[in-house]
Amino acid sequence: MRRGRSGLGPHWHVDGELAARYAAGTAAESDAWSLEKHVEACGACAAAVSSAVRAGPETGPLLASIRAAVLERAVQEPRESVGSRAYAGNGTGPAIGAGTGAGTTTTVTGAGTTGVPPRLSRAARVVWAAGPALRGAWLVALVVVALGAVALSYGAGLGASVRPLLLVTAPVLPLAGVALSYGLHADPLYEIATSTPSGGLRLLLTRAAAVLAVSVPALTLAGAVLPVAAGGPGAAAWLLPGLALTLAALALGSFVGGRRGAAAVGAAWLAFVVAPAAAGGPAGAALMAGASPYFAGPAVQSGWAAGAVACALLLAARRRSFDHLETP
Repeated sequence: MRRGRSGLGPHWHVDGELAARYAAGTAAESDAWSLEKHVEACGACAAAVSSAVRAGPETGPLLASIRAAVLERAVQEPRESVGSRAYAGNGTGPAIGAGTGAGTTTTVTGAGTTGVPPRLSRAARVVWAAGPALRGAWLVALVVVALGAVALSYGAGLGASVRPLLLVTAPVLPLAGVALSYGLHADPLYEIATSTPSGGLRLLLTRAAAVLAVSVPALTLAGAVLPVAAGGPGAAAWLLPGLALTLAALALGSFVGGRRGAAAVGAAWLAFVVAPAAAGGPAGAALMAGASPYFAGPAVQSGWAAGAVACALLLAARRRSFDHLETP
């Protein structure tokens, strides 16, 4: 690797020796991942690596034969327009653009379409890429918990006794979404996603952020509309504990896998926080008195912030572990 002037930092380029080792399949795994990530943004290095692969004694002839087969198939197949679209409407309108070019027919009928609108389709693709957690049972459970807390508080007349119950539950709810968003047992495309340069920790953090983007507003809003218990923490008091637990689950997941890491952190929270807090009673003032030491006060919140920073640093140090496939 050719480093920048300082010899340090991310400014480096692929030299001929590394490109040759990569083409031959003898480069170290960490070097290969770094190279693949680097050539996404560096055209000169991408060209150098491509030339080395084409010149390889094994890959060169293989790529040449694949290219020849693709070109031969492309000549045989009839030409199709990439921009052709068919919109099915109510069947009353005229066809527009028919016969304007070879193989190009775009039919627009009526006042509307039965297909998915482009904007909706794009939003659906974004949600789909965000991870299985936003499409699975976790999202339903989150909505049920948030709406259930409000219904119990006002509909069942439990009042302020529900708020501490939601408070001690909220920090571990995002863990389920994180565990279901990425990993061998959660993502059907896990092997493919991990093998790409943008996979691993980057994709995991993206999906974890999507989980938090859904859970944080929902749970905070639900806590805000619940009746306030006297002397209890505010509706947003769970945010730093929730962030710290999420980062702890991600950091622990770098050692034991995402599902096991989230399960271990959630079990520890239930054993050391929820169980002692509920010892005086399952709800009401007793639960609030037991939960307050874990949420109330600048010192406690500062401790959660420090824990979140420590877990983030450990996660950064362990980032390369996500480049390897999880074991069952």
